[in-house]
Amino acid sequence: MDKYKILVAEDDKAIRESIGIYLKNSNYDVVYAENGAEALEVFKQEKIDLVIMDLMMPKLSGEEAILRLREISYVPIIILSAKSEDYDKVIGLNIGADDYITKPFNPLELMARVNSNIRRLFKYQNAQTEDEKYIEIGNIKLNTMAKAAYMDGKDVKLTSIEYKILELLMKNVNRVFSIEEIYELVWNEPAIEAKTVTVHIRRIREKIEIDPKKPMYLKVAWGLGYKFVDPYRRN
Repeated sequence: MDKYKILVAEDDKAIRESIGIYLKNSNYDVVYAENGAEALEVFKQEKIDLVIMDLMMPKLSGEEAILRLREISYVPIIILSAKSEDYDKVIGLNIGADDYITKPFNPLELMARVNSNIRRLFKYQNAQTEDEKYIEIGNIKLNTMAKAAYMDGKDVKLTSIEYKILELLMKNVNRVFSIEEIYELVWNEPAIEAKTVTVHIRRIREKIEIDPKKPMYLKVAWGLGYKFVDPYRRN
């Protein structure tokens, strides 16, 4: 089986090469970029499975690079940044990143996040039967093998995290999940950053709801969490 290929976009050579060593020791192929513009070029030339993106880079910032990547791909993106405020994390998730790690970082934590994102994206590719391939509720349809979502037959561009949250909720219609439960089931780790779930929920609503402020499908259970409902089903 081919190795997964990781793009490391980081302008600090020492950090870039250090991350590369850990990734290679974990049996990943690694390609590098020194700035956002180079990251885009490398991404277009290589088959990339995951991106580690610094934010503060010359020529083209990491934020702008992520926005441009999201125009062409929904590959998992992990932000690596010295910006540690909650506001910065929310902004990073809002522009399309799947995960956020602050500097200085523990390399073992970074590898755990990389492994977790890779597992989430590829775990179920070959494990499902044809009968399990589709989930359809109302005008929302998931292809669980292709990890694709559709609304009224049109492709909905979801990040890998957004897709996994939506799949979890659609597989469990009317079941209320707390944000901690969603985090633990989707991120596959203790709920240390559970509040980021609400950011992803909001982004999903913006993509699948006619009026995100009055959602038909992705409902909040006040004080409890979130659930996916079938608005066309009679109880």
